Amino acid sequence: MNRRLFVVTAALAGAMAASAAQAGPVTPAAGQEKCYGVAKAGANDCASATGTHACAGLGSKKDNDPNEFKYVAGGTCEKMGGSMKAGAKKS
Repeated sequence: MNRRLFVVTAALAGAMAASAAQAGPVTPAAGQEKCYGVAKAGANDCASATGTHACAGLGSKKDNDPNEFKYVAGGTCEKMGGSMKAGAKKS
């Protein structure tokens, strides 16, 4: 492997490792609950209900996707227009 290819490969590996570290699982604070359908695009907290991605910010392509969740303060989900169940339609 020539030196230039090695440097490029190492740089890409480092960038991918940094990206993966930032997209790790989000741990809810005490008193928080999962609320589906309130996450903005790219701002979901972790894995989708449909299994299309693994974690935070990776799969939410549109605002308020009913299969993506955010952790919110307990008792506020439905007031925000969300659902406690994945895939549920907002009323």
